[in-house]
Amino acid sequence: MGVNLSDIVPIEVIKLEDLTDRSVAIDAYNAIYQFLSVIRQPDGTPLMDAKGRVTSHLAGLLYRNANLIEAGIRPSYVFDGVSPEMKKQTILERSEKRVKAKIEWEEALREGDYGKAFSKATQSSRMTSEIIDSSRILLTYLGIPVVQAPEEGEAQAAYMAAKGAVWAASSQDFDSLLFGAPRLVRNLTLTGRRKMPGRSDFRTVSIELIELSKVLNDLSLTREQLVDLCLLMGTDYNTGVSGIGPKKALRLIHENMNIETSLKSIGTDIPRIEELRRIFLEYEKTDDYRVESRPPDKEKVVEFLCEEHNFSTSRVEGALTKIEEKYASERAKTHTQIRLDSF
Repeated sequence: MGVNLSDIVPIEVIKLEDLTDRSVAIDAYNAIYQFLSVIRQPDGTPLMDAKGRVTSHLAGLLYRNANLIEAGIRPSYVFDGVSPEMKKQTILERSEKRVKAKIEWEEALREGDYGKAFSKATQSSRMTSEIIDSSRILLTYLGIPVVQAPEEGEAQAAYMAAKGAVWAASSQDFDSLLFGAPRLVRNLTLTGRRKMPGRSDFRTVSIELIELSKVLNDLSLTREQLVDLCLLMGTDYNTGVSGIGPKKALRLIHENMNIETSLKSIGTDIPRIEELRRIFLEYEKTDDYRVESRPPDKEKVVEFLCEEHNFSTSRVEGALTKIEEKYASERAKTHTQIRLDSF
């Protein structure tokens, strides 16, 4: 999903503790899709409760956020609103790919090829209203801020970071940079040795930090030119020009300064360029949100996960203990500071 700029942008590999005392706005759909994709049984079947409801995303949200909070990171989750009209084709294509992957997953299971089955299963993950609603409920019970974006969650997270409400935006997609996020944190909700979606092999996934100012300086571009570069490649909102990747797009923008002149130089066209630019530069955003977290409601979390969705009580309480101990240490630190200041 999104544009892939990994070949041309400066990327810093960091550790979880490098984000201690930082607040991060996480693209909720992006993170939930990751959990749905990778948290599965060996044959690709997602985790489910006794009623057959998928719970992979709930496991991911609980245990990963417990680790983030324990590390001193303050997460908030930004949920998508209404996607721009120009994304409809991409959404349709993704839906068709998921349907195809589901069919291939079922075929692989019948053939007893569990490696292929898992690989195809990871590509079949589907976001439902039930998954979205249960995610929001759990995050609220955990005391983690939930933000509703008017359009793209990724854009709203970028706006929050640009405004200084949070330190960084978190997503797998480089689009956050196009939306103006001063800092993008990738792989925050997916680290360690992982079997990757759509692949049969494992690889170590590290947290990455990409800073917009360094990207623009390193590439000798303005943010507007970076948007033009990505429109040449193709985004979630347009197909781009066949055969143009990040390096060729960068060369074209350097030579021609903008997308219009670049397109003329290669004798082709991209419709509705100004509308495409506005998606990244003039998107809808809201200031109606909060990013202050609070301690979890332990009773509600246990009831929701253990009684309603058959989670292990001991494991849920173990995760909650991590969170509660972190809040307790923060309170103790604050009280100590207040006493010292009183002198």
